[in-house]
Amino acid sequence: MKHVIVLCMVCAALSAAYSENYLVNGGQASTIRYSLTQEFNPVPGTKKVYLSFVVPGSFTSPTYTQDITDFKLTFTPLPSKKTDTQDDKGNRIITAQWDSPGTPVTVTTSFYATTRTILNAVTSQSPFPLPRDIPVSPDYLAPTALVQSDSSCIISRSKELVAGSETQFDAVQRILSWIVDHMTYVTPPRQYDALYSFVHKTGNCQNYSHLAAALMRSSGIPVRIVNGITLKEPYSIQSGPGSFTFKMGQGRHSWIEVFFPDIGWVPFDPQQTELFVSNRFIRVEVGKDNKETVNDGLVRWIQSKGVQAQPGFTETIQAAFVADSVQMSMDKQDYGPRKMLLCPKVESVFSPVSVPAAPKPAVLDTAQLQKLEYTEKVVFGNISFPRNIDFSTARSREKGQQDSFVLKKNFLVESAEYVTTRLTQYAQVFVLDKPMKLAAASLALHKFGGQGQLWLELYADDSDKPGALIAASTIKSTDGISTRQGYDWVNFNFSKDSPVLGPGQYWISLAFTGSPVINWFYTYGKSVGPVYGTRFKSVYDPAWSNALSYEFNYRVAGYLPQ
Repeated sequence: MKHVIVLCMVCAALSAAYSENYLVNGGQASTIRYSLTQEFNPVPGTKKVYLSFVVPGSFTSPTYTQDITDFKLTFTPLPSKKTDTQDDKGNRIITAQWDSPGTPVTVTTSFYATTRTILNAVTSQSPFPLPRDIPVSPDYLAPTALVQSDSSCIISRSKELVAGSETQFDAVQRILSWIVDHMTYVTPPRQYDALYSFVHKTGNCQNYSHLAAALMRSSGIPVRIVNGITLKEPYSIQSGPGSFTFKMGQGRHSWIEVFFPDIGWVPFDPQQTELFVSNRFIRVEVGKDNKETVNDGLVRWIQSKGVQAQPGFTETIQAAFVADSVQMSMDKQDYGPRKMLLCPKVESVFSPVSVPAAPKPAVLDTAQLQKLEYTEKVVFGNISFPRNIDFSTARSREKGQQDSFVLKKNFLVESAEYVTTRLTQYAQVFVLDKPMKLAAASLALHKFGGQGQLWLELYADDSDKPGALIAASTIKSTDGISTRQGYDWVNFNFSKDSPVLGPGQYWISLAFTGSPVINWFYTYGKSVGPVYGTRFKSVYDPAWSNALSYEFNYRVAGYLPQ
């Protein structure tokens, strides 16, 4: 029996009432002028410097294509030596060498990328389990130190998830559903491997990719890791009367490609998309895991014994959209994970699972709330983010053999929204399952400049959108907010009014006067709250009909009743 599906519900814990599976159609087409400038500042005693680059190639899949033209590497000064090789995964690697450089080494990578995401119906009847004679590298079915597909707990969970699947697509989407609901985006994590991700259920894009690859490979499904670049140009998808706006940080990213015998390699971003990636992705390097896909952006050097000074290194990405067309819409389905997952229309066999909805919290009236004694301190929210980090220089140095050193690329990106514009307002939901007396709320902010005053406004919920104003925090002058690199908590005090809140949803919105330039850091996906829980609107629009696909980093402090 064939069904057009986005995602089936596969875990007993999921509820149809909270499913956030979206059927997406339409497409994107862009022409992008891209450049990456890297500068290495050697210290006295530097003997050799090596910089490696992977030339992005053209790629075609049923849903995503890219064409790369006019690729150039510009060197200052010219390297002493340059090699151009291809590895066994098809990556073209250019390595430049400088002997005893006495001045900064600057390299600019530039090219034009034509990227397309086409979300027509995808048909796959590839059976499950897959046949053994799949025409792919055995590396994409094998365990590695980062993709522990031979771990007993990963094998056990994979078997549990895919039990009863008749098609490969059904098995893949069951695994992906579980990952979307059980992983929370946190960066930087302590480790990046699949087993760590499985146990701790947290991590960045590398963790999502490694865990997805491990669960799928343990079921005989070929997966390769992709490294590339995401661009910060936002795009919106129409959804009912409003829209969802999607935006990535501009920087390095890891995702996966899954091989289907009947349709070939197809991209997935295990954080949020199935069978496609946005055309804001530029595909660069592939391999069996993120330990193998290290050549693009790899920096190595050798210095004289005893030299203690460390060289400087910066990396700057620029991307101009010469042409950009987005015509996409999405419809929410009545099955799927609790967190947002996007997929084109798919024809395949599946068995959706329905479970009862979770009970709603009790409603307390004002008199009941005021009688309670609030003494137990509580702090909660979307709290994890990379604090006080300069994203252009954030690379860890590793000691190699003798007096050699390595700077590997990282996946730390500045994901933030400019929120002090006079034309747009932003609001973030938080959810209470118990009564609370609100004391303070903090936002992860960075001040770029300007002067003015900031405060928070607290709103009641009105049908999953900000409703009536409840209270406002004390006013904070931007003169007291540091302009140092990175993002940090800025605290807003509500103790003057100390509003008492019953169980339910509430919204905080940043308000301002003057002309401050403030960015608010956000986390990919929804780490804590519901899918619709980050809203924005024009100041001229009375309705908060538009939502953001990500969640701002916030912290709420207050007191619970004993």
